Amino acid sequence: MYAGNKKLWVRGVTYGTFRPGVDGCEYAGPGVVRKDFSRIASAGMNTVRTYTVPPLWLLEIARENGLYVMVGIPWEQHIAFLDDSERVETIKRRVHDAVMSCAAHPAVLCFAVGNEIPASIVRWHGRRRIENFIRELYDIVKNADPESLVTYVNFPTTEYLQLPFLDIVCYNVYLESKERFASYILRLQNIAGDRPLIMAEIGLDSLRNGDDAQAKSLDWQVRSAFASGCAGAIVFAWTDEWHRGGYDVEDWNFGLTTRDRKPKQSLFSVSRAFHEVPFPPERAWPRISVVVCSYNGSRTIRDTLQGLSRLDYPDYEVIVVNDGSRDSTPEIAREFDVRLISTENRGLSNARNTGWQEATGEIVAYIDDDAYPDKDWLTYIAHTFLTSTFMGVGGPNIAPSDNGIFTNSVVHAPGGPVHVLLSDRVAEHIAGCNMAFRREALSAVGGFDPRFRTAGDDVDICWQIQEKGWEIGFNAAAVVWHYRRGSLKTYWKQQRGYGQAEALLEQKWPQKYNAVGHITWEGRLYGKGLSQPIRTGKWRIYHGVWGTALFQRLYQAQPPLFFSIMMMPEWYLVIAFLSVVAAMGMVWSPLLFILPVLAAAVCAPVIQAITNAANIPLYSRSFSTWNRFRIHAVTACLHLMQPVARLTGRLCRGLSPFRRRASSDFSLPCVRTIRIWKEQWRDASDRVTAIENALRSQGAVIKRGGDFDHHDLEVRGGLFGSLRLRMAIEEHGGGRQMVLIRSWPKVHAPILFVTISFAVLCGLAFIDHAWIASALLGALAIMFGARAIGDCSAATSTCLHAIRTEEG
Repeated sequence: MYAGNKKLWVRGVTYGTFRPGVDGCEYAGPGVVRKDFSRIASAGMNTVRTYTVPPLWLLEIARENGLYVMVGIPWEQHIAFLDDSERVETIKRRVHDAVMSCAAHPAVLCFAVGNEIPASIVRWHGRRRIENFIRELYDIVKNADPESLVTYVNFPTTEYLQLPFLDIVCYNVYLESKERFASYILRLQNIAGDRPLIMAEIGLDSLRNGDDAQAKSLDWQVRSAFASGCAGAIVFAWTDEWHRGGYDVEDWNFGLTTRDRKPKQSLFSVSRAFHEVPFPPERAWPRISVVVCSYNGSRTIRDTLQGLSRLDYPDYEVIVVNDGSRDSTPEIAREFDVRLISTENRGLSNARNTGWQEATGEIVAYIDDDAYPDKDWLTYIAHTFLTSTFMGVGGPNIAPSDNGIFTNSVVHAPGGPVHVLLSDRVAEHIAGCNMAFRREALSAVGGFDPRFRTAGDDVDICWQIQEKGWEIGFNAAAVVWHYRRGSLKTYWKQQRGYGQAEALLEQKWPQKYNAVGHITWEGRLYGKGLSQPIRTGKWRIYHGVWGTALFQRLYQAQPPLFFSIMMMPEWYLVIAFLSVVAAMGMVWSPLLFILPVLAAAVCAPVIQAITNAANIPLYSRSFSTWNRFRIHAVTACLHLMQPVARLTGRLCRGLSPFRRRASSDFSLPCVRTIRIWKEQWRDASDRVTAIENALRSQGAVIKRGGDFDHHDLEVRGGLFGSLRLRMAIEEHGGGRQMVLIRSWPKVHAPILFVTISFAVLCGLAFIDHAWIASALLGALAIMFGARAIGDCSAATSTCLHAIRTEEG
């Protein structure tokens, strides 16, 4: 969060609720509030959170003391409010009147349109009705005060609420385990996405704990919140005086001050922690070398270097590797305090290698020349390295605010740089525009592979590090702002280049790809613009028995495989193939039955593109209705175009569904039994592993059988066929063994179905004297059948060679 151009850390405390006075005011007089706010400000806090709408004089006192106010708007959220239409309208009027009473006041941080609607009430009404009602309240606030920020304060019991329109994500979290608290904040960071996350209430759930215990707990809670990248933390509460619903709490000891405002130990502890946000200043930080690789990046590199010059980090250097630029990139770099290294144009990976080899820091961080960092970027990168054994660390990349139609469309289009997480802390892949590595790790893997000249190097280096048995971390607060492509031509070129990089990656890492030619990520992809398949399954919420689970999460069943296949670029090849078959209907009319299938195949990606484009969040009021429509329309077109660009890049580099990553020798694909006599005993699992290694050394792609499978290994020949193996061992005493290996070809069911279908159609056309159609259909049947036999043969030849090599 920013106040003007200055970064704002929300360091807050809750204030109230208090027993109303005789005049109905829920706050003590200006004299008491002025003393409280003065002490709050001197304790290092800059925000107070109220649970009722404050009078204007309170906001003025807050402004005088340099404090912001998070204004809570109370209403009957603890009852089934949606069952009474009159009550609903009353709530809406109350929210409107509350906002109007303090609209545009400079002390207002944001409006909270609700606080912890109980899980049982949400469950009673249903998730979507509650989400829609909160959205209505959001719109009411924005209509009354367009420039205000709006939030809803959630908590773990209703974590599943989907509220992407909110400006700020706020949660009340009471966890007295340091590890669980920090872990849960990381989860909330991934839920928050690009928006700031504020812990709207932290403290002790066991409110009768002593002051010393509370002081220690609040100290690590505040520090953990900011160390985990929160934009703010608000401590509950300022005093032990607390009133709600007609009763006063008499014996709870939760305030930072007593009822008569005497400071407690917990106040000093919180004050010390807030003064050291986000990290203690005396901490020993490692030296970091920031590397910027640029080729003709003069349009944006000035923003990059200006951002790097403003980093709030004590020990870093900036190295600019000018990779043979033909524009003014080197001249711009010389305007800044950087080390400029100019080389001939050798590609991105070579430039990255030059950077880390010239670095003097123990950590090497990379940022692209079309991105610029948050001022605390390196601080969070270094903190993650210091508190873990990660060999690499990355963070999110967020598109800067831009009101352009095409730029906003590209932000929500597929193919942007995203990160892949195995957990809330461990990454499978981090984007190249925001990644850092220990220098020793880069040296151990030999750096970046020079074959990746424009893209793919980040994926490759992550896989290399993970192959060593190391882990890569992720920190949601290590943010860089990354420009997206600004024209259709540059977007097409980028996506085509990504497709070529995928082909190069598949040649090096064939086991990471499925038979069609797609990366099989183990983790989950995060970021904007991700294409979502047409879903038929319902969202499911884990409520627990009687809705009593403390952490209630949202789950959704995986979409049917067919809908996922329609998202692949290769689906356009299916459309082309169906078009050819439909065209054959001109010579044999029964084939025209394929036209409805072709129409469905064409409509599927169109529907998917329109659905994805319609679901993008456009909550900014700077867009007119016409411009919103244009953004949605352009985004839908990009969803259709992006797979074609990727497919073009893949095919030109040999990554097609018809590729083979097995021997080109011919071996008859049939059932075989191989017997191998061994004089030396060896465990069966070791023998299977040895065969696996021998197959991999030949570039074969293998898959182990599952717990219920009758085979031990499957060797992929191609998309059409493979070979399966099963092994048994006879024990003959004296450590001697007879190794029995049985192999058989496997033609994949869809291919077998298509081949038989064309053969049947060929026969029907022949009977109907449609000689041309019969010949064409027969050729297709033979082509599919021959390809299946060829794939099985290639797998068989590769497997036999590996067995001979391993078993002698």
